[in-house]
Amino acid sequence: MRLADQLRRALDSRPAQATTLLPGDHAFFDPAQVTSAAAVLLAVTDRDVPGVLLTRRNANLRRHAGQIAFPGGRIDPEDKDPVDAALREAEEEIALPRRLVEVVGTVEQYRTVTGYQVTPVIGVVPPDLTLVPSEAEVAEVFEVPLAFLLDDINHQKKSAPYQGHERHYYEIMWNDYRIWGATAAMLVNLSRRMAWPR
Repeated sequence: MRLADQLRRALDSRPAQATTLLPGDHAFFDPAQVTSAAAVLLAVTDRDVPGVLLTRRNANLRRHAGQIAFPGGRIDPEDKDPVDAALREAEEEIALPRRLVEVVGTVEQYRTVTGYQVTPVIGVVPPDLTLVPSEAEVAEVFEVPLAFLLDDINHQKKSAPYQGHERHYYEIMWNDYRIWGATAAMLVNLSRRMAWPR
C-alpha cells in the first residue's frame, strides 16, 4: 500500500476525541485576543522507515529563535486555504517544490501562546530531496523517524515558569534536538489521532 494511503487509513482508524487532544496554550493567552491563521507542513518522507522533515529556526530571529519547527507560517491573503499556505511556506523556507508533495489532509488546529491558530497539513514527499534552507529563517533541515515522533513513550511532560505561571508542555528529544512547545503538541495530537505501527 502506498504511504499516502497508509497515512489516510491510519488517520481514519482513530477518530478525534476532543477530551484527549491538546487544543492549545489556553492558560497563557487572553480569550478575547484576535488570532492569526497559520499552517504548517508535516512532510513525511516516502521510505521504508518514514521520517518527518523538521527545521531548526535561525538563531537571529526575533521570535522562537533556534527552536525546532515544521515549515510553515501565517496564511497570507493570496493563499487559497491552509494547504496552499503550508506548501508555499515550505517552498520558501526549505525549497521544497509543492509539486512533489502529495497532500494527505489536515488535522485539528492548535492555538499557540503567540495567538496563531495553526492548521497542520500532512503530506508525503520523496526521500532524500536536496533541500535548501532559507538563510533568513532556517538554520537547518533534518529528518526524524515518524514512528519515534508518534510513540507516546517519547512524549515527556515538562513544566517551566512563564509570565508568573507554571506552564506545562510536551518535549520530545531526538539525539541533540529538543522538540517542544507547539511543535511537540501537534505531534502529540497526531499520535492520539493516528494508529501507526510503533
